[in-house]
Amino acid sequence: MNTINETNFQFPKQKSVYKGKVREVYNINDDLLVMIASDRLSAFDVILPRQIPFKGQILNQIATKMMNDTADIVPNWLIATPDENVAVGHLCEPFKVEMVIRGYLSGHAAREYKAGKRMLCGVSMPEGMKENDQFPTPIITPSTKADNGAHDEDISREEILAKGIVSEEDYKVLEVYTRSLFERGTVLAAKRGLILVDTKYEFGKTKEGKIVLIDEIHTPDSSRYFYADGYEERQAKEEKQKQLSKEFVRQWLIENGFQGKEGQQIPEMTDEKIFEISNRYIELYEQITGETFVKANTENVLERIDKNVSSFLKNI
Repeated sequence: MNTINETNFQFPKQKSVYKGKVREVYNINDDLLVMIASDRLSAFDVILPRQIPFKGQILNQIATKMMNDTADIVPNWLIATPDENVAVGHLCEPFKVEMVIRGYLSGHAAREYKAGKRMLCGVSMPEGMKENDQFPTPIITPSTKADNGAHDEDISREEILAKGIVSEEDYKVLEVYTRSLFERGTVLAAKRGLILVDTKYEFGKTKEGKIVLIDEIHTPDSSRYFYADGYEERQAKEEKQKQLSKEFVRQWLIENGFQGKEGQQIPEMTDEKIFEISNRYIELYEQITGETFVKANTENVLERIDKNVSSFLKNI
């Protein structure tokens, strides 16, 4: 089955291309961005050696749906999706922070809490919490937006302002937008029998100086979901929560001795494992959106994308 590992397109009026961990972003005439969601899989800030069929399509379509479902409360960069793996939007100058918001003591926050810390990114966490308990109020725990594959790092609001990474005026907008999006995402998740546990948002500024939401939103790669059914019972028994996120990939890697640390070997990704992961992503798509996933034709996937994007760009 054909998957997208990397692309080398030459679109009309293309000026440059940036290749991230899983997305490739083409600058069109310093005006538009063409963002292609590859099938690469990243975990622990490492790109794994094999691609996952339909992963890029799944993430692109979830992000598109979620941006459309939140556009009334927060403006976003998106203009169109001319291909199943492609989003086209306004060129923006991204803020160099990711706005992480947590409704529950899970993941990184839980690991820090277990280590005895009660402050995360300058925000206090109450005493007496168990892993996966709900915070009294969702907390914003930003991280730096790392370049060149480096690890993102926790940073406080105070540090962001002191270092001039974001102005106070802009940061207040980012906080309001982050809370509004999380609130809407929580409502959308509840309709699907899910709990939006934590997520991250990225923002940028258009050439006109407007702050907009960019990149993916509420996907299983950027967010953690629990199944609402049985959540209270599992918490009462201190059992693991049933999750809907990329966490199953991380757990498989951890069980096989890999956490992205120096000297560790990535475990073998057999065909069976690849298709298992692909099917899990399809399950995630259908659970999050409530829609049946329709696989795109991948026979000549790069030709398909080139044709669809080039045709779109010529007609705008």
